[in-house]
Amino acid sequence: MELVIDRLTKRYQNKIAVDQLSFTMTPGVYGLLGANGAGKTTLMRMICGVLKPTSGEVKWNGLEAGSEPYRDALGYLPQDCGFYPDFTSREFLLYLCSLKGLTKPDARVRTAELLELTGLTAVAGKKIKTFSGGMKQRLGIAQALINNPKILVLDEPTAGLDPKERVRFRNLISGLGRDRIVLLSTHIVSDIEQIADLILVMKAGRIIHSGTQEQLLETIASRVYECVVADEQEAGRLTEKYPVMGVRQHQGQMIVRLAAEKPPVLDAVPVKASLEDLYLYYFNEVSADA
Repeated sequence: MELVIDRLTKRYQNKIAVDQLSFTMTPGVYGLLGANGAGKTTLMRMICGVLKPTSGEVKWNGLEAGSEPYRDALGYLPQDCGFYPDFTSREFLLYLCSLKGLTKPDARVRTAELLELTGLTAVAGKKIKTFSGGMKQRLGIAQALINNPKILVLDEPTAGLDPKERVRFRNLISGLGRDRIVLLSTHIVSDIEQIADLILVMKAGRIIHSGTQEQLLETIASRVYECVVADEQEAGRLTEKYPVMGVRQHQGQMIVRLAAEKPPVLDAVPVKASLEDLYLYYFNEVSADA
């Protein structure tokens, strides 16, 4: 079972949103990491058959994106999942089950299963308009799983969730990735760190790196430093010249963490890189080659 993206491209007048992407996915959790505007949502909408590519194609086991058999294998949670606020979560899922062709008995069984899976059984009779952001996101996952999809596409699923809800959400997604392809788009680095088997780093419509977290960190392993600065002015000068990951106070000293091709100052100390360092290294407005 594999999802093949072949030279996928999307152009909007003078802008190329997705630029000839080619990669293959098999069962597991894939993290699509990139800043806002990198092309993540455009890519995911083309994978889901919602948006027609300018060129290239998406196929799952030979089936073209947008075809009926392909849609039968697909589950999709967009950034803004539309809900009927006066429906209860049970009513909402039963309604969507009917739209997907399930019989009433099967719809009742599947709805109960999904409410249990997403931790919503206790609030099954409450109206959606009373739900927190995290509860709505879990309901969004439930609707995406109605047809037990082999491909599950999640666009910024943890945006706006509090830390507790994000942990609950990550645990749910991690379990779902055992027997299906899960593509998770986000700019929240900690979500990717915890659950992705493979990470795709997207910038300006291209996949600039792909691999496990360990493989990706090797690309900046010798480029992250910490150095003590005298004051905020010196920290500001470094910020103008290098991608800075953070500034902190420690035992009365100001310490700057940054990326550079070589030690930025004489007493700079090389430190172990993190995925957040990698994100800031590639998506900081300052050139990493400064």
